[in-house]
Amino acid sequence: MTAFPDPIDAARLALAHDETHAFSAVVPPIAQTSLFTFESYEEMLAAYRGEITRPTYSRGLNPTVRFFEEKIAALEGAEDALGFASGMAAISAATLSFLAPGDRMVAVRNVYPDAFRLFGTLLLRMGIKVSYVDGRDPAAVAAALPGARLLYLESPTSWQMEALDVPALAALAKAEGALSVIDNSWATPLFQNPLALGVDLVVHSASKYISGHSDVVAGVTAGSKALIDRLRGEMYPYVGGRLAPFDAWLLVRGLRTLPLRMAAHQASALEIARRLAARPEVAVVNHPGLAPLPPGLRGTSGLFSFEFHPGVDVRAFCNALRLFKLGVSWGGHESLVVPGAVVLEQKARPNSAHEFGISPRSVRLHVGLEGTEALWSDLDAALAAANV
Repeated sequence: MTAFPDPIDAARLALAHDETHAFSAVVPPIAQTSLFTFESYEEMLAAYRGEITRPTYSRGLNPTVRFFEEKIAALEGAEDALGFASGMAAISAATLSFLAPGDRMVAVRNVYPDAFRLFGTLLLRMGIKVSYVDGRDPAAVAAALPGARLLYLESPTSWQMEALDVPALAALAKAEGALSVIDNSWATPLFQNPLALGVDLVVHSASKYISGHSDVVAGVTAGSKALIDRLRGEMYPYVGGRLAPFDAWLLVRGLRTLPLRMAAHQASALEIARRLAARPEVAVVNHPGLAPLPPGLRGTSGLFSFEFHPGVDVRAFCNALRLFKLGVSWGGHESLVVPGAVVLEQKARPNSAHEFGISPRSVRLHVGLEGTEALWSDLDAALAAANV
């Protein structure tokens, strides 16, 4: 693997016209098929023997999906990449493929809630222990790593948006012989390339910024050929979380505008975070861009959180919003708000919200593409309503 050279080159990879497609189409056609036939017995035999690589069945290899995987590999500076049906499918594959009963995994605190639940249910039933640690404290990570098989990272972390020194943590994992995996959905390959920082595997919820249009649920993992081959040979064909051709086609479409969208998300969200930090109703704003960025993080996205002082009516604030819609997920063109108090009431998954740093007075914002001043006007009016 090679270090990614320059953000301008990343933009060129995402936006550039590709080699000639079928029918000289400027957009790659969709190979919307479940299987592929062979011209002869000999060709089929060579494919099954592994002497040639070609599509046989779309659960294993599909040209449209492969085109998307190659784009992600290039953007992440990886030898290979593998698409999945969801971000959780990518996270599951990246962890379960390398852990066995009796193993121990170290994870930074405040990880994505469903990843936290995966680690606390399925991994626990498999006899795999998970230790959580403050990723901002390299000494604490170093103390937790001896004997661990895997180090799981997010930077920034969910809700609290704790930006970590990824190169330092990856080096600690390598020194202990532990595989390092990071969720890079927040920063995207444009603002952070963890493989160049020493991390072994990168996962993305491609539903977020890679898609950018809130019309796809997908995931992707990138890394060395050896690691991706292991995922492709074990988890992909048997667990069945494969990426559909049409979804891959939509993701390629999203990549074409990724540099433009991320620049807009970054500028608007940072300005709104600064204005919120100056408001008397707000106790703290969790946005990595309000402090010097850690090594390897070149920019920021549109997702951050903040916490109100006691006495502010969070319900009134949320109900007064017009451009910001109440909704989960993030990464699309639309602006979204999620109140922490609602997440804490999720009865289907009791008590776990406290484990990833959600306060009942906290609010998570995704700043979309509606325009900074229009969005601030919406927030300003909602803040006034919350003080009545």
